[in-house]
Amino acid sequence: MKIIEKIISNFTNNKSLYIGENVTIAEHMIQSAMIAEKSKSKNNLICSCLLHDYGHFIVDDPDELVRNSKDGKHEDIGYEYLKNFFKKDIVEPIKHHVMAKRYLAREKKYYSKLSEASKLSLKLQGGVLNNKEALIFEKDEFFKDSIKLRKFDEAAKKIGVKIKNISEYKNLLESSLI
Repeated sequence: MKIIEKIISNFTNNKSLYIGENVTIAEHMIQSAMIAEKSKSKNNLICSCLLHDYGHFIVDDPDELVRNSKDGKHEDIGYEYLKNFFKKDIVEPIKHHVMAKRYLAREKKYYSKLSEASKLSLKLQGGVLNNKEALIFEKDEFFKDSIKLRKFDEAAKKIGVKIKNISEYKNLLESSLI
């Protein structure tokens, strides 16, 4: 099975709720991409948003990890898998979207808007970055796109939103391949 067909199949067939939220993982990622589109983002960032939590499709049971107070490193798992197929400017923000959350959570206003599930995962993911870690992250080539992805990510947990079908992103996915 080709990678695009596999991705579409995973989006279509995986009905798991996004950890601690009331939307599925697939709905969450599609909402994230739709928000990026509405914000007039470039195609590479829209594609990053669409695939940012793909690692959750690969991890056996993300909810069990949370129950056992473990971080499944979904960002690393997704990155390691997707980098074999997609361009660097697609996968690097995926790799860093958890770091972006840790960075943004330094601001009380951002932290206060996180869902309880997101606050729990933040703790499991290493907590808020310290100043030294933040300065290093700010120098990363994909810092800005990672921050944008993260902000779209946080906004993409709405219930009852009419979302696109994953197949509507087939051309975008194909154009983003290596």
